[in-house]
Amino acid sequence: MPAGEIVGLEWSRVDTDLRVAGLPITKNRTAREVPLSTAAIDRLSKLNRDSKTCFDINGAQLGALFRKMTDSAKIDNLRFHNSRHEAITRLARKLDILSLVRMVGHKFIKTRRRQN
Repeated sequence: MPAGEIVGLEWSRVDTDLRVAGLPITKNRTAREVPLSTAAIDRLSKLNRDSKTCFDINGAQLGALFRKMTDSAKIDNLRFHNSRHEAITRLARKLDILSLVRMVGHKFIKTRRRQN
């Protein structure tokens, strides 16, 4: 999920039994459900449910914290969005292209094709 979808995720959209996060509004204006791993469910279960959203942070704060961590680790040229790309690359080894495209929210298969 892109950072904005992560920080905006509401508890009412998380179904731990079905292991999905429902996204009613996405960048391409279509709803989708994102499967949640066992690790994601475990981490979500440890969070405070007193607020509307799962994470008590906004996009700007997430970006600032990510930059602080990469600076501290002396990692140059790494953006939060790179982690999404890495996850999609790993999933591509496990899923067929149609399942992958549906999961990550792209409307067209050609969006997933990597141009060199």
